[in-house]
Amino acid sequence: MAASDHDASRKDWDTYFMDIAYMVSTRSRCPRRHVGSVLVQGKKLLGTAYNGAPMGVQDCSEAGCMIVEEWEQKLVDGKSDLVKKQRCIRTIHAEQNLLLFTDRTDREGSTVYVTDQPCWTCANMLANSGIREIVFDRPYPKDSDKVMKLMEQKGIVFRPLQGYEPPAQAGMNVIS
Repeated sequence: MAASDHDASRKDWDTYFMDIAYMVSTRSRCPRRHVGSVLVQGKKLLGTAYNGAPMGVQDCSEAGCMIVEEWEQKLVDGKSDLVKKQRCIRTIHAEQNLLLFTDRTDREGSTVYVTDQPCWTCANMLANSGIREIVFDRPYPKDSDKVMKLMEQKGIVFRPLQGYEPPAQAGMNVIS
């Protein structure tokens, strides 16, 4: 096999790290959404995390989801509209766990790969964490506009991974 043939079959770094984030997400026991995140400095993997209940506490698959409903006022086409949002409050998000289990000094100037676009709370936390870039696969439309605006204000590169296909072993149906 020629060297160029070998390189053509080799995954690029974005795909490589997003594949790892998806494989990390398979540890989640959340019945609604499996989310994985990876912290990378250059090409060095510094940490991984997934969403779930706090350690030692029953998770949603054992105790059921703790769903709360919230209403948020949004401007749609210049008109004020109320949008219902549901979220589980038992689960610590993958991005939050990543921040809990990595050091600030490691995060300075690093990149976070996450299977799903961060929610508003996670985006706020990431914005204050020292990272310089967030790469995600699945959109999270409920918070998308305000999260993109925050990242722009903070100067954090915020980008979806275009044309990405997750590993088959990490597949799950996502409940919005």
